[in-house]
Amino acid sequence: MGLEYYEIDTDRCTECVGHYDSPTCQQVCPIDNTIIIDPQRVETNDQLWEKFVVLHPAG
Repeated sequence: MGLEYYEIDTDRCTECVGHYDSPTCQQVCPIDNTIIIDPQRVETNDQLWEKFVVLHPAG
């Protein structure tokens, strides 16, 4: 949680790649339209998958 808002850590967010078919943050957020996509940080599905593999190593 940030000072006044919950914040998504973009270094750890895989947009649910590896977990779900689509990002769940927008579905579970109690306030509509509050998840803002940063146009300066657009990642491909391949980049998101690579991040997932690093964050969740097999073992």
